Amino acid sequence: MRILHTMLRVGDLERSLAFYTGVLGMTLLRRQEYPDGRFTLAFVGYGPESEQTALELTHNWDTPRYDLGTGFGHVALEVPDAYAACAEIKARGGRVVREAGPMKHGTTVIAFVEDPDGYKVELIQRGS
Repeated sequence: MRILHTMLRVGDLERSLAFYTGVLGMTLLRRQEYPDGRFTLAFVGYGPESEQTALELTHNWDTPRYDLGTGFGHVALEVPDAYAACAEIKARGGRVVREAGPMKHGTTVIAFVEDPDGYKVELIQRGS
């Protein structure tokens, strides 16, 4: 068994795709419109779904925004250098909500960015 994807409901699919592809550097892997159900699914990631876990962005056409739930935490991405990743994300117009640095009560270097819908994405520095 393996994890296939994590799903997030988004209010503006194009804005979210711009963030995940343009700011975080993911690739749009596939996109499917479901007119009868009035929703679109877009899968993004860093490699083919046969080899990598993907992020499913679900856009329900009649819902312009969602309230963030209290149970969802974040999506985590491994990066070679969290400090450099934060600088790159800011340069691409992304919002860093916790600058890179050691985690509280530990030595792992982490940072957090926020997507257009307010979901948190944790950056974890490889090997820290």
